[in-house]
Amino acid sequence: MGVLIDPPNAAGHGRLWSHLASDSSYDELHAFARTVGIPERGFDRDHYDVPSEWYDQVVAAGAEPVTSRELVRRLHAAGLRRRKRPGGG
Repeated sequence: MGVLIDPPNAAGHGRLWSHLASDSSYDELHAFARTVGIPERGFDRDHYDVPSEWYDQVVAAGAEPVTSRELVRRLHAAGLRRRKRPGGG
């Protein structure tokens, strides 16, 4: 268990993004994000959005590379997955 990152494959704002999450706790995730300099505004419900150019740095800092499916599977298994509310809220 720990901090996970998927490949940069989510497009948005003219770039590709990875998702950084923890399958242990949100406290662990927030502490790791602070350590590598990811701004708090990058947090979205259960993960941080990380630009592709940060991927190697985040992996070097200790995030475990996993597939996008594995990341979601592990969040679900840990009870830490937070989906968007119906109606976009």
